[in-house]
Amino acid sequence: MNSRRNFIKTLGVVSAAATLPINTIANEMANQKMIHQVYFWLHDNANTNEFLTEAVPMLGKCPTVAKFIAGTPADTEKRDVVDHSWQVSCTIFFDSLEDQLAYQKEPLHLEFIDKYSSMWSTVKVYDIAI
Repeated sequence: MNSRRNFIKTLGVVSAAATLPINTIANEMANQKMIHQVYFWLHDNANTNEFLTEAVPMLGKCPTVAKFIAGTPADTEKRDVVDHSWQVSCTIFFDSLEDQLAYQKEPLHLEFIDKYSSMWSTVKVYDIAI
Protein backbone atom coordinates (compact mmCIF):
# COMPACT_ATOMS: atom_id res chain seq x y z
CA MET A 1 0.00 0.00 0.00
CA ASN A 2 2.81 2.39 0.89
CA SER A 3 4.61 1.74 -2.39
CA ARG A 4 1.38 2.46 -4.27
CA ARG A 5 1.08 5.86 -2.54
CA ASN A 6 4.70 6.64 -3.38
CA PHE A 7 4.07 5.64 -6.99
CA ILE A 8 1.02 7.95 -7.19
CA LYS A 9 3.02 10.80 -5.60
CA THR A 10 5.81 10.21 -8.11
CA LEU A 11 3.31 10.38 -10.98
CA GLY A 12 2.06 13.70 -9.63
CA VAL A 13 5.59 15.12 -9.49
CA VAL A 14 6.41 13.82 -12.98
CA SER A 15 3.17 15.26 -14.32
CA ALA A 16 3.87 18.66 -12.75
CA ALA A 17 7.44 18.59 -14.06
CA ALA A 18 6.20 17.77 -17.57
CA THR A 19 3.73 20.66 -17.43
CA LEU A 20 6.36 23.13 -16.23
CA PRO A 21 8.30 23.30 -19.54
CA ILE A 22 5.06 23.73 -21.49
CA ASN A 23 4.00 26.60 -19.22
CA THR A 24 7.48 28.12 -19.44
CA ILE A 25 7.45 27.94 -23.24
CA ALA A 26 3.97 29.49 -23.36
CA ASN A 27 5.08 32.33 -21.06
CA GLU A 28 8.22 32.94 -23.11
CA MET A 29 6.21 33.04 -26.34
CA ALA A 30 3.80 35.53 -24.78
CA ASN A 31 6.78 37.75 -23.93
CA GLN A 32 8.61 37.14 -27.21
CA LYS A 33 9.90 40.34 -28.73
CA MET A 34 9.69 40.61 -32.46
CA ILE A 35 10.61 42.64 -35.51
CA HIS A 36 8.03 43.23 -38.23
CA GLN A 37 9.68 44.18 -41.54
CA VAL A 38 7.47 45.47 -44.34
CA TYR A 39 8.63 46.05 -47.94
CA PHE A 40 6.55 48.05 -50.42
CA TRP A 41 6.76 47.96 -54.21
CA LEU A 42 4.97 51.10 -55.32
CA HIS A 43 3.08 51.68 -58.54
CA ASP A 44 5.06 53.67 -61.13
CA ASN A 45 2.80 56.71 -60.69
CA ALA A 46 3.02 56.69 -56.85
CA ASN A 47 4.85 59.50 -55.10
CA THR A 48 7.64 57.72 -53.20
CA ASN A 49 8.49 60.80 -51.12
CA GLU A 50 4.86 61.25 -50.00
CA PHE A 51 4.59 57.57 -49.15
CA LEU A 52 7.84 57.67 -47.15
CA THR A 53 7.20 60.94 -45.30
CA GLU A 54 3.40 60.98 -44.82
CA ALA A 55 2.00 57.47 -45.17
CA VAL A 56 4.46 55.05 -43.60
CA PRO A 57 5.14 57.16 -40.46
CA MET A 58 1.49 56.58 -39.49
CA LEU A 59 2.48 53.01 -38.64
CA GLY A 60 5.11 54.18 -36.18
CA LYS A 61 2.47 56.11 -34.24
CA CYS A 62 0.48 52.99 -33.34
CA PRO A 63 0.48 52.59 -29.53
CA THR A 64 2.01 49.10 -29.38
CA VAL A 65 5.01 49.99 -31.56
CA ALA A 66 8.19 50.04 -29.46
CA LYS A 67 10.50 51.37 -32.20
CA PHE A 68 9.99 52.35 -35.83
CA ILE A 69 12.40 52.88 -38.74
CA ALA A 70 11.54 53.64 -42.38
CA GLY A 71 13.74 53.99 -45.43
CA THR A 72 14.53 53.28 -49.05
CA PRO A 73 17.00 50.83 -50.61
CA ALA A 74 20.62 51.63 -49.84
CA ASP A 75 22.83 52.37 -52.83
CA THR A 76 24.93 49.26 -52.26
CA GLU A 77 26.68 47.23 -54.93
CA LYS A 78 24.59 45.02 -57.18
CA ARG A 79 24.88 41.37 -56.11
CA ASP A 80 22.66 38.35 -56.72
CA VAL A 81 21.73 38.16 -53.04
CA VAL A 82 20.73 41.84 -52.67
CA ASP A 83 17.19 42.90 -53.60
CA HIS A 84 16.94 46.57 -54.55
CA SER A 85 13.58 46.19 -56.30
CA TRP A 86 11.37 47.66 -53.54
CA GLN A 87 10.85 51.40 -53.02
CA VAL A 88 10.03 51.86 -49.30
CA SER A 89 10.50 49.70 -46.24
CA CYS A 90 9.69 50.00 -42.58
CA THR A 91 10.94 48.03 -39.64
CA ILE A 92 8.73 47.90 -36.58
CA PHE A 93 9.81 46.54 -33.20
CA PHE A 94 7.28 45.05 -30.79
CA ASP A 95 7.80 44.07 -27.15
CA SER A 96 5.57 40.99 -27.54
CA LEU A 97 3.61 38.93 -30.02
CA GLU A 98 0.44 40.29 -28.39
CA ASP A 99 1.56 43.85 -29.17
CA GLN A 100 2.02 42.88 -32.82
CA LEU A 101 -1.42 41.26 -32.87
CA ALA A 102 -2.99 44.38 -31.36
CA TYR A 103 -1.17 46.47 -34.00
CA GLN A 104 -2.87 44.47 -36.76
CA LYS A 105 -6.27 45.66 -35.46
CA GLU A 106 -5.15 49.17 -34.51
CA PRO A 107 -7.37 51.83 -36.18
CA LEU A 108 -4.34 53.84 -37.34
CA HIS A 109 -2.86 50.74 -39.04
CA LEU A 110 -6.22 49.99 -40.69
CA GLU A 111 -6.53 53.65 -41.77
CA PHE A 112 -3.05 53.45 -43.34
CA ILE A 113 -4.08 50.38 -45.35
CA ASP A 114 -7.39 51.92 -46.41
CA LYS A 115 -5.87 55.27 -47.37
CA TYR A 116 -2.61 54.18 -49.02
CA SER A 117 -2.95 50.61 -50.31
CA SER A 118 -3.71 51.95 -53.78
CA MET A 119 -0.13 53.27 -53.91
CA TRP A 120 1.54 49.84 -53.78
CA SER A 121 1.46 46.95 -56.19
CA THR A 122 3.06 44.47 -53.78
CA VAL A 123 3.78 44.36 -50.08
CA LYS A 124 5.88 41.68 -48.33
CA VAL A 125 6.14 41.17 -44.58
CA TYR A 126 8.89 39.34 -42.71
CA ASP A 127 8.33 38.71 -39.01
CA ILE A 128 11.37 37.89 -36.89
CA ALA A 129 11.39 36.55 -33.33
CA ILE A 130 14.14 38.06 -31.17
